[in-house]
Amino acid sequence: MATPDNSQMKETRVAILMTDGVEQAEYAEPRRFLEQQGARVTLISTKNKGEQVQAYNHAQPAARYEVELNVRDAKPADYDALVLPGGVANPDQLRLHKEAITFIREFGREDKTIAAICHGPWTLIDADLVKGKHVTSWPSLEIDLRNAGAEWSDEEVVVDGKLITSRKPDDIPAFNQALQQQLMAA
Repeated sequence: MATPDNSQMKETRVAILMTDGVEQAEYAEPRRFLEQQGARVTLISTKNKGEQVQAYNHAQPAARYEVELNVRDAKPADYDALVLPGGVANPDQLRLHKEAITFIREFGREDKTIAAICHGPWTLIDADLVKGKHVTSWPSLEIDLRNAGAEWSDEEVVVDGKLITSRKPDDIPAFNQALQQQLMAA
């Protein structure tokens, strides 16, 4: 059995922006996948470095993850891609945090890959990054995204330029593949 080549993305740097209420699978599985490909991943939060983010498995508390960098100290220029996991409370809190929205907006302005899953696309509305874009999300965000000027569809994964969106944890394999293809093409 051949050993997997984990150097495919060894120069790739990925930021994952999240806070309390993140859906555990939507953080842990993409991070594990990216690291298996050799990417360097950083957990960025509105919390301070060393503090813990409480993840959830739907409505049940799950693992806690240590913050590696506060968003006020993060610079989009230091990363090739941004991942925005969902969970209802996580993006809802990020939407109220000016530095988090500015960080997301700057990724869009620099035309870098942004991958958002489930409720994660909510933050893209506040960052003014969905107008004219084809996206998907958890179904309850459809009207919000359409009202912000996005074309929404119920698909496993949607790629529009450098923007990747998915609906739910079941879509993570397709989400990960789309993210990998985007980063390897860059």
